[in-house]
Amino acid sequence: MRKLTASAFVSLDGVMQAPGGPQEDPTGGFAFGGWTVPYWQGDDKMGATMERLFASPFALLIGRRTYDIFAAYWPHHEDEIGTAFNAAAKYVVTSSDAPLAWKGSVAVRGDIPAEIRRLKQEDGPDLLIQGSSMLLRTLLADELVDELTLLTFPVVLGKGKRWYGDDAAPRALDLVDSKISNQGVTIGRYRPAGKVETGSFGADEPSEAELERRRAMRQEQLA
Repeated sequence: MRKLTASAFVSLDGVMQAPGGPQEDPTGGFAFGGWTVPYWQGDDKMGATMERLFASPFALLIGRRTYDIFAAYWPHHEDEIGTAFNAAAKYVVTSSDAPLAWKGSVAVRGDIPAEIRRLKQEDGPDLLIQGSSMLLRTLLADELVDELTLLTFPVVLGKGKRWYGDDAAPRALDLVDSKISNQGVTIGRYRPAGKVETGSFGADEPSEAELERRRAMRQEQLA
């Protein structure tokens, strides 16, 4: 069975949009394309993280918009990552009938969670998700991601496409490894840990003021 891993660059407020440059994805009037670039300069921990992600054979699993970005860039770059991306099989989740010209690309359509489960059951290299915020959210909700590496950059962007939203499925995660880069990027590696557990720091015998506060909250919810 193939393992499915994901990695994402996110701001402190969860934005994933256009980390690599101003023209990458300006949709919605996004004005901060390239927001990760200053944090990579002279940072060996960031480089080591990416080397780990790409060290073993992999097949890419990406959404259509991320595919379009990658397909316009990586076939024309033969550095270490480009060579690996160009050689890898690329499974592209798309509803479009437009052709996939990047060598090794295969369209994935229909019931996406079911199709990904089928891919995971096949023989072959592990599946690696890069970017693809909408796809990542879907697969997390269906518990199909085996490991998630988040690189959280010390910047707040305010608006843009996020890797989670109000419709995100509640999930607990185990932090299995973490480090902080020289530029202040928090690098965390997570694995699914089941349902969200809750508790309470409240008093066993709440005060009258607390009971009144709760009554007011219930009235506010009903309003």
